[in-house]
Amino acid sequence: MLHHVVQGFADPSDQDDLRQDVLLAVGRAVPAFRGQSQLSPFVYRVAHNAALTWRRTRLNYQQRVDRYEALSAPLKSGASSPPERQRESLALLYHHIRALPPLDRSLILLHLDGVSYGEIAGIHGLSESNVGVRLNRAKKKLTDSMKALSDELR
Repeated sequence: MLHHVVQGFADPSDQDDLRQDVLLAVGRAVPAFRGQSQLSPFVYRVAHNAALTWRRTRLNYQQRVDRYEALSAPLKSGASSPPERQRESLALLYHHIRALPPLDRSLILLHLDGVSYGEIAGIHGLSESNVGVRLNRAKKKLTDSMKALSDELR
């Protein structure tokens, strides 16, 4: 779960830094866990909040650099092998996930991890139906942004 949070919030070059910050935040927060619920939503929420805080400290130009790299990566790949192409596609997907607003990003990551709507609702303090609506909107945003990139590359 922590790996996916790190993957969803940080570029590959920054993932070690974020992973360290997230682990520190979880380590500091665990003594405050009261045991009134499951540990996994608590840990996810702490990790998510740590990732949001870490993300806020990054400069705005980094997003422009990411966008440039995402646009140029498919052009450079040419005739790459299938596993390499899969890694590039996954990196591109994570790039687009990172471009989503924080709540949408979190919903997509939890959904990709197979977390139920009920658990997602508990983590974020939303109703299950609201989770469904927001998740569908986030999926549409993600699909539209990836489609737009595909259209630009044609």
